Amino acid sequence: MFLHISNIQKSFKNHGKVEQVLKDIDLHVNEGEFVSFLGPSGCGKSTLLSIIAGLVKPSEGSVYLNGQKIMKPGKDRGMVFQAAALFPWLTVEENVIFPLRKEVKKKEAKEIAQKYLKLVQLSPYANHFPHELSGGMQQRVAIARALAMNPRVLLMDEPFGALDEQTRMRLHLELETIWLETKKTILFVTHSIQEALTLSDRIIVMGTHPGVILADIQLKIERPRDKHIHQLTMYEKTIMELLKAEIDKVVDEGQRYAASY
Repeated sequence: MFLHISNIQKSFKNHGKVEQVLKDIDLHVNEGEFVSFLGPSGCGKSTLLSIIAGLVKPSEGSVYLNGQKIMKPGKDRGMVFQAAALFPWLTVEENVIFPLRKEVKKKEAKEIAQKYLKLVQLSPYANHFPHELSGGMQQRVAIARALAMNPRVLLMDEPFGALDEQTRMRLHLELETIWLETKKTILFVTHSIQEALTLSDRIIVMGTHPGVILADIQLKIERPRDKHIHQLTMYEKTIMELLKAEIDKVVDEGQRYAASY
């Protein structure tokens, strides 16, 4: 058992009231799988990813990676956020080297950085600064930086959410290539059904208030996925049916909140 998420519950205090964000989350993830978490805003996708990363503690339950209980952030988990969060005063190569500076010697760190910049097709930009790159290129630097630590699991929290559609589609292909080459386990948070269908082995569909798992969908579709449009359409219809009631719930709660002011 590679990654075991056991009975995770998470609550926060909100204006003096306790709000349950995650309820009864049980999940097993196999090594090398690409698993997407899909659901409406407020269903706890990002919170769950942060718990796996060790950035947030659950109210109840535990997460185990390769038999070890996760208590805090660790090198075995790399995180990529929606914003690339690069250091503007460092070059692209220096940004990738940064998390390695206390782990390996300078020469080896440079070689590792060059390896992963080549993987994300950014070798020619090694000496550029972040402001000289497009948003998509900055995210590729963030992915290279996370991979440079050689994590067991790559955690990605809507990494392409702020990008235009054409850039997202190109990065989908690049991420799939990286995943196939590195064999990393990837946990990927997204709001996009199409994105999840394009990339995933499994899609965990989540409901909201509190966040629960509605379905664990195994995608038995060969890659590249664009050759199997009919099968993708069938999965898309299933997911839309699962999410319809959840989206209606979010809209109704928003309307009730607005009416109270």
